[in-house]
Amino acid sequence: MTSHPQPFFNPPAGACQIVLIRHGQSVPFVEGQPFPLVDGHGDPALSPRGEMQAERVGDRLAGEPIDAIYVSSLTRTHQTAAPLASRLSIEPAVDADLREVFLGEFEGGLLRQKFAEGHPAAADFRATGEWGVIPGAETTAQLTQRTTAAVQRIAANHANQMVAVVCHGGVISALLSHAAGVGPRVFPSVRNGSLSHIVVQGSNWILRSFNDAAHTGSLGADHDPAD
Repeated sequence: MTSHPQPFFNPPAGACQIVLIRHGQSVPFVEGQPFPLVDGHGDPALSPRGEMQAERVGDRLAGEPIDAIYVSSLTRTHQTAAPLASRLSIEPAVDADLREVFLGEFEGGLLRQKFAEGHPAAADFRATGEWGVIPGAETTAQLTQRTTAAVQRIAANHANQMVAVVCHGGVISALLSHAAGVGPRVFPSVRNGSLSHIVVQGSNWILRSFNDAAHTGSLGADHDPAD
C-alpha cells in the first residue's frame, strides 16, 4: 500500500527565501546627546546586549543554506550581521533602501525621549501605525514603497536562493504588513535579534514566520519599531 506523508513546504520555483533579521539592541539615547547621523538617520551602535544578540543570531543561522547577506546603511545592521557573515564567509552587501524609517524632527534618538514624555504623536502612532504623524517624518506608505522595492530587487537577484536581510523594526513591520495584506499595526514590536521569514516570487509574497527570538533567550526584548 502506498503511503502519503504530510508534505513539507517547498518554495515555488524561482522564489527567494528571505530571512528578515532585526538588529540587536542599540545603545541608550542620552538627552542632549543626539546620535550621529548617516544621510539624516540616527546611527547608534549596538549595546553590549545587542552584541550578544548578534552572536546568537550568528549561532542560530550558521547552519542554514544562506547565499547572501544584506544590511542597511546604518551601523547597527552591520554589527548585527558581522557574526553570521564571519561564520559563513560572506561579505554583506549594503542596500541603503533597507534603512529605518526617517523620523523627521524626532531623528537622532529624540523619538525615544518624545515617546517617553508622552508627546501626542506617540499615542497617534501607536493607535494608527502611521509614521507621518511625527513632524517631518516619512509616511508609512513611503516607507513601505521604499523597502518593498528593495526586497523585490534582492529577490530578483537571488532566485532559488536563501538570503539574510539585517534591517530594522519599522522596516520589518512594513514588509510583513505588505506580505500579509494587512494594516501597519498587525506586526508591531519586532524583537531585537528576531527572525521573520518571507518567500518572494515576483509580486507573490508568502509570510512564513514572524518575531522568532527563541535563540536570544532572556536577551530578547520588545521595543518600539524605530529603536
